[in-house]
Amino acid sequence: MTHTISPETTGAFARVRFIMVHPSHPGNVGAAARAIKTMGFHDLCLVAPRFPDVLDHPDALALASGATDVLASVQIVPDLAQALAPVTLAFALTARARVLGPPACDIRVAAEDSCRHIQEQSGLVAIVLGTERSGLTNEDIALCQRVCHIPANPEYSSLNVSQALQLAAWELRYALAKAAGMPLLPATDGRLDPGAELAPNEKVHALLAHWEQAITEVGFLDPGHPKRLVPRMKHLFSRIAMTHDEVDMMRGLCTAMIKTARQAKRP
Repeated sequence: MTHTISPETTGAFARVRFIMVHPSHPGNVGAAARAIKTMGFHDLCLVAPRFPDVLDHPDALALASGATDVLASVQIVPDLAQALAPVTLAFALTARARVLGPPACDIRVAAEDSCRHIQEQSGLVAIVLGTERSGLTNEDIALCQRVCHIPANPEYSSLNVSQALQLAAWELRYALAKAAGMPLLPATDGRLDPGAELAPNEKVHALLAHWEQAITEVGFLDPGHPKRLVPRMKHLFSRIAMTHDEVDMMRGLCTAMIKTARQAKRP
């Protein structure tokens, strides 16, 4: 199945590059391609991957899962400096605190700063991720302008590199989409579900009468000693703002309760 590149990649989304330094597992490269495509990005760059044929590796192709167009356009370069050559703001994504090096921030702040940088400077932003085993070196981080972290469980903060990339891509998408006024929820293309509309009082009151009959039939309500059960039920159903479908569902339940109770009472 073929997929077309999202139109988002021609605007601000096209000004974000994801860089994987010395990736050793082809499956992570494929998963990274899928991760950035689901968030509307397309620019993935590999620095000296362990396998020269990583883009054709079966694991990479399998985990790309439809993002083979992103995989096919991946750039492979010999060092990080070359990968960062056109970049104007680079964030080194790392789990470890660094005493020396660029200032640090969390990934959400990094995404917001990236959005402003793209809007105000028309710059190219990069998220840089290190190897699966050891992450980024101090030399790698020194080539970046900022360090960023994904807040995680301090007792077990190690994320798979493709998972970390997915989280970074999501934060960047949210920041860019929100700034551009793009929808953050799936569109229904104007289709309406009449059953999801709120039921009018008349329909709710009919349900209440039916419900009172049903709980009487099953012996839950004693008409001779109702106490405050019925008013409380009415307050409950009025408070939850039921839809047409919900009222119809409850009416069906009432019918089933009455039928079952009457069948049980027959000799």
